[in-house]
Amino acid sequence: MTAKNTAAILALVAQLTALLADNEQPSDAVEAVPSEVRSNRVLLTTEEAAERLGVGRTTMYRLIGDGEIESVQIGRLRRIHVSAVDTYARKLLQRPDAA
Repeated sequence: MTAKNTAAILALVAQLTALLADNEQPSDAVEAVPSEVRSNRVLLTTEEAAERLGVGRTTMYRLIGDGEIESVQIGRLRRIHVSAVDTYARKLLQRPDAA
């Protein structure tokens, strides 16, 4: 672990502690943490992507099949880039019926 990552983790822990003390949700603080600190993996399995979105595996396969979420094929494996999941989630927030 690099000093930069260690410093980022310590900063996150401090932010989370302060937020929890104020009974706030830590979701805004997590966005400020670099993605390399959250996870080193850039490609997720279908199941991991579904879990990240909070949907079932079947729903994830439907989203991929419908072209809602981009994925790549590596040999016989299907993988979803972390940014594709995040992009889809942002699109959901921008829909008029999300409010």
